[in-house]
Amino acid sequence: MVCLGNICRSPLAEGILKNKIRERELDWTVDSAGTGFWHIGEPPDPRSVSTARKYGLDISQQRARQIQASDLERYDLILAMDSSNYQDILRLADNGQQKDKVEMILNYVDPGSNRGVPDPYWNDDGFDQVYRMLEEACEKVIERHG
Repeated sequence: MVCLGNICRSPLAEGILKNKIRERELDWTVDSAGTGFWHIGEPPDPRSVSTARKYGLDISQQRARQIQASDLERYDLILAMDSSNYQDILRLADNGQQKDKVEMILNYVDPGSNRGVPDPYWNDDGFDQVYRMLEEACEKVIERHG
């Protein structure tokens, strides 16, 4: 799960997907990262933590990190929150196989739309909307790959 700073969208997506795989007892590893370096080591935005808690998830122990080229080898699937992050991730790829692992998360809900998850950082009211979008997308990820 990759967004810009790894403090709003991708921590929510990580928490949602981890919860779903735990419920289904799947043997998956899920992590999140940001394409930027500004928040490395910081916890998720308090509004993301609060939103997750509202839906029964605790993401408060997560810490922001920046995506590395090695993540494209380590993980089978890299889900970008928007087209800017998608392009930044592709620049890290060394080959076509790595590029093929990168997808826009909302394409799981609306295939081929290439819609981005809006960044709620500048909109306090956007966190619930983002949560619902990611919850639906993560359910589709499970349906396709589970």
